[in-house]
Amino acid sequence: MLRTHTCGELRLQHVGQQVILCGWVDTYRDHKGVLFVDLRDRYGKTQIVFSCDTGEELHQLARSLRPEYVIRVTGVVERRPEGTENPKLATGEIEVRAEKCEILNRAVTPPFLPGAPDLPGEEIRLRYRYLDLRRPVMQQILMLRHRMVKIMRDYFDELGFIEVETPMLGRSTPEGARDYLVPSRIQKGTFYALPQSPQLYKQILMVAGYDRYVQIARCFRDEDLRADRQPEFTQLDLEMSFVDANDVMTVVEGLMARLFKEILGKELRLPLPRMTYDEAMERFGHDAPDLRFGMELTDITDIARECDFRVFREAAETGQRVRGLVVPGGATRYSRKHIDEMTEWVKQDFGAKGLVWFRVEEGHVLNSTVAKNFSESHLKAIAEKMKACPGDLLLFVADTFDVTCKALYGLRKRFGAELRLYDPREMHLSWIVEFPMFAIDQEDGGWTAMHHPFTSPRPQDREFLKSDPARCRAQAYDLVLNGTEVGGGTIRIHNPELQQEVFEILGIDEARAKDRFGFLLEALQYGAPPHGGIALGVDRLVAIFAGVDSIRDCIAFPKTQRAVDLMTGAPSEVDPKQLKELGIKIEK
Repeated sequence: MLRTHTCGELRLQHVGQQVILCGWVDTYRDHKGVLFVDLRDRYGKTQIVFSCDTGEELHQLARSLRPEYVIRVTGVVERRPEGTENPKLATGEIEVRAEKCEILNRAVTPPFLPGAPDLPGEEIRLRYRYLDLRRPVMQQILMLRHRMVKIMRDYFDELGFIEVETPMLGRSTPEGARDYLVPSRIQKGTFYALPQSPQLYKQILMVAGYDRYVQIARCFRDEDLRADRQPEFTQLDLEMSFVDANDVMTVVEGLMARLFKEILGKELRLPLPRMTYDEAMERFGHDAPDLRFGMELTDITDIARECDFRVFREAAETGQRVRGLVVPGGATRYSRKHIDEMTEWVKQDFGAKGLVWFRVEEGHVLNSTVAKNFSESHLKAIAEKMKACPGDLLLFVADTFDVTCKALYGLRKRFGAELRLYDPREMHLSWIVEFPMFAIDQEDGGWTAMHHPFTSPRPQDREFLKSDPARCRAQAYDLVLNGTEVGGGTIRIHNPELQQEVFEILGIDEARAKDRFGFLLEALQYGAPPHGGIALGVDRLVAIFAGVDSIRDCIAFPKTQRAVDLMTGAPSEVDPKQLKELGIKIEK
């Protein structure tokens, strides 16, 4: 080894020892001829001292050092003089008096310094990702990710799960997001698809008798990106045989308890709270509600139906909903200008027709530009139902159930952050269960799978499959952490006849089903056990545990929102010879 210790290792017990350190020059200071260099590696920093009595040659070499030079230093560990200790560093009580220094590699002036407090824009960070990854905070996040993944593997190993790698090159089954396609050179005109998930393969493994499967799986989806999406991502994927939904959720709860204890030092109370999908949409307007604070939605459609305010009454009479929320202290916090800005926001972002507002004054009087359209009894009924207090701001949306959910959820999320209604360090986990089996396809008006087409309905809802699919509830469950879905799973269909029924509802005829899922349908005929599983988003979990907003900060080499790798320049054009070998012609 070129070094005897790392830059974060030395302590008072090493005083008097001769050591060899390697690392990057972090900072450089000249104090009246005595040169101080903070040497950095991923383990920490150590202060190196080049004193005047170390010889002219060494002193001159030390003066030539610049930020991000890679050097090797030999010296003796000494205790720092009293009053010069640095309590912010683990090595802050010692320093190394240099006896020898070797420049292993010089560095040109970097576009930004990894140790600088001010960061450049994200594009610069991604373009020079190797510099960004030298930042201690980035190294800590990737080490946190390593620890979390190791805990996951150890936990499932203890429970008898085996990790099985599933193929990266598979068949395109475009029933979810858009596939990434890989052309075959040997079978020209045919394509592999990169896996959106190992879903079909892990079900095959259950048929094959591997009753406890787990995998840290790479997945790929060619979809529009945002801060919490990447074209390639990592998920913890697991599947179990001879289980019901409670069994799968209990196993996952044990994993989360282990992560909470070993990573955060917190005890997680089990079992986790559960809420049905219908309840979540009614109370919070979203299927992944942040339960760290209240501000629940309230329905006043019954009052709206009786009042003289045309916007409310017509919405109620046409089967729409009038719902609202209470902004505590919002009457004085938010001016009319703020309310107008919020009104435009819910119109543009959520498709709402507008916002109706009331300020709650002393005596629970509701004041608004539209208050004259309500009788005193109706205003009193609204105040009582909303449980309004003087100083509160009431906001209402009158529209379809879907629009009221989206608009009020957006407002609730915004107010939760702006008014600091929760401790950002707090962690709240819960389950959302009993999702609808199907949703209306907005393009063709038919049915589409709420999760995926292999999800099993609740036994008590099986009778509604053909007569009333909208009433069917799935054996599905999502894990929600701080208002973010971090995992989703279902009990799968293991009966070929039931699977065909579901395909028919989804408009997938027998020929199409055989073409796309024939190998799975065939496997189900050979003694498939009841089985189910779940997938947890590793990137999102790490981001939340690390306290960062974007999953790009917890992935070593992420893509931009345009799916571009700024460091390598991918995607890029390829040599025409490669295209000819694949039998592909590019149309521009």
